[in-house]
Amino acid sequence: MAYRRLLGRLAYGSRYDRVPWGQRVYVRPGERLIREAQWKRLIRRAPVMPLEEYKRLRPLGEIEEFLSCMMCGEPRQQPLFEPTGGNGWRYHVVRCPSCGFLYRNPNVLPERLGDLYATGYSNFLSGKYAANRQRRYDLTMKAFSPVFDEGKERRLLDFGSGVGLFLELAERRGFDAFGVDLSPESVEQANERLTSARTYFGAPEDVPEIAEGGFDVITLWSVLAHLPRPLEDFAKFRRLLAPGGVLLILTVNARSLLLKAYGSAWSGFTKNHLMFYSSETVRTLLGRTGFAGVAFAPHYGDTVEAGTTLLPAELAARLRRNVDLSDGGNMMRVLAFADEEAVGRWGGGPLTVHRLHA
Repeated sequence: MAYRRLLGRLAYGSRYDRVPWGQRVYVRPGERLIREAQWKRLIRRAPVMPLEEYKRLRPLGEIEEFLSCMMCGEPRQQPLFEPTGGNGWRYHVVRCPSCGFLYRNPNVLPERLGDLYATGYSNFLSGKYAANRQRRYDLTMKAFSPVFDEGKERRLLDFGSGVGLFLELAERRGFDAFGVDLSPESVEQANERLTSARTYFGAPEDVPEIAEGGFDVITLWSVLAHLPRPLEDFAKFRRLLAPGGVLLILTVNARSLLLKAYGSAWSGFTKNHLMFYSSETVRTLLGRTGFAGVAFAPHYGDTVEAGTTLLPAELAARLRRNVDLSDGGNMMRVLAFADEEAVGRWGGGPLTVHRLHA
């Protein structure tokens, strides 16, 4: 790591030391083109193999299963990455050679997903992880204004609501807000935090107040990468939305220049992440599950957008230009429209709506 920092200093000097780490690939001259070329070279050289051959190369854990591509059904595998982390966790990430979808394979069995969150997860959500979460929520809601500006007489479901940090904000904006989560500890902490909103342990269909649907807004804050059966889940979300409803997604971005730069060490490869979406594959997911349109808001970095990191004008302009030209940022911010009524109601202003077809 020290050697890599030294190389960076030799190549760029110290001019970029005050740029947040996650944004440096966007502001250093020429790096965007270098990383894109590096990615193309990796894809060109990585082997593609039948699923049966791939199975022979990988051990299968007790709570795991092998998958074909969830987005297009392609069984062939292109192994790319082997993320590792503290406490000895390790998994394998493959790319679909047909549609480019990135996913963990072997993956976690849906019925064993709760094993990942049974104990200790609420401590993670309420510790260092939570320090700037509400700022991130505010910045994302601002990016999709006016969808979240006024919640009065509007129903909201936060899927994967954790310890209730977002539901707390939804309460303040007047939403009739509900949440569901797979961590019983998190649900307990959330309900201690909340006043009018309420969150439940389990799945939406298990809670009558939620199963009846009619939601104007559904939110998935850093949840999409955790879903082992995304097509089933998003078909369910579509049914739960009222006419004119919208679904918001914040997730790690599988087109990120940071992924292309750091490979298996990318920050998006965390212990409990299962699948990794780009703007192309998230459109496939939404189109196949009945949504009418989608819009994206670029992510330039929380501290940059909040104004707590002040960049020189030249670097700020280069950051925005490179994010816009390449990948939309290391986090992907998505607003999905349930139907044409939703497109007409919320699709104006600076948002570019992309129509979806199954």
